Amino acid sequence: MSCSSTQVGIIGAGPAGLVLSHLLHLEGIDSVILESRTRAEVESTVRAGVLEHGTVELLKAIGAGDRMQREGAEHRGVYFRFGGETHRIDFGEHTGRSIMLYAQHEVIKDLIALRLATGGTIHFGAKASTFAGLDTAKPSIRFTASGDENELTCDYVVGCDGYHGVVRPAFPRERKEFAHTFPFGWLGILVEAPPSSDELIYAHHDRGFALVSTRSPTVQRMYLQCDPHDDLAQWSDDRIWAELHTRLETKDGWKPKTGRLLQKSIVAMRSFVTEPMQHGRLFLAGDAAHIVPPTGAKGLNLAVADVQVLARGLAEFYRSGRTDPLAGYSATALRRVWQAQHFSCWMTSMFHRVPDADPFQQRLQLAQLGHVCSSPAATRALAECYVGLFGP
Repeated sequence: MSCSSTQVGIIGAGPAGLVLSHLLHLEGIDSVILESRTRAEVESTVRAGVLEHGTVELLKAIGAGDRMQREGAEHRGVYFRFGGETHRIDFGEHTGRSIMLYAQHEVIKDLIALRLATGGTIHFGAKASTFAGLDTAKPSIRFTASGDENELTCDYVVGCDGYHGVVRPAFPRERKEFAHTFPFGWLGILVEAPPSSDELIYAHHDRGFALVSTRSPTVQRMYLQCDPHDDLAQWSDDRIWAELHTRLETKDGWKPKTGRLLQKSIVAMRSFVTEPMQHGRLFLAGDAAHIVPPTGAKGLNLAVADVQVLARGLAEFYRSGRTDPLAGYSATALRRVWQAQHFSCWMTSMFHRVPDADPFQQRLQLAQLGHVCSSPAATRALAECYVGLFGP
């Protein structure tokens, strides 16, 4: 067995693990990332990317924002569509801030390149299996790479390996898990077409929710609410376009731009939070600790917020020996997590058609949307949450 050591062992080369590793590097703290997938698999896993103002500023500050600034699309607002009419939420007017559309896998490519260029250690194809000594000063991680058994000894272990990862099950049974499964899913398509809109469109319709997003000048992303158990084979291209036209068209004749479908998939929607996010020398960050419905566009941003808090605590420990910032990591991170859960679930409930909802409930949705779009106070509150002004 090959043995090695580092200060912080990180499981997972997603946004949380990569940002944490680089933040620690900037503080002179050594880390090693263990990632079960190959680099090609990590960099090709396509996921949407709506980046909050704070996430954009962090990526720029740590040296990972050059390509994002060249290729990403800055949006200073978002469109809400209901009753065949469109209403714009102006982020700039209400917050002075904006968001950036830049796909998550592109963020990951930039972060991997940055870590490797600055001497970071990332072991791809390294599958962590067991953990030992999590309540001691020197926990260890057993992992397999290229068929060989290895052991990594470190001061701290951080699980950034997602909801289905191996780290969260290593927590004691006393942890609490809060979960909710929504009775609908999203059918997502990637389409070869020019942009249908200069900003995202969130559409409420009697037949269900629809979302228009941009990916590039030639490739766009769109979503339809559907049954999460639908057979994708039943969703022909013609059926998809018919639903998008029905749910998105407006009284003034606006229609989405059509094109060749490059990809389509159905995903379920759920919320999940585990408490606490730490145990002994083991910490969780990102999707390993919490999942939010995508309506609020908070997943990647929460991951980055988690590791900012954690990196500050680790830096203080190595600088002064103080452990109280680390001891407060979970409580600090969870305040933002639950705020993001509330916002994401609120957005979800406002736009989606709930199965078996009666006409009274449907009217309440429209009343809520009308209030958000007509009340300056309500508009500002939504804009603040969307661009990421809620704490810590």
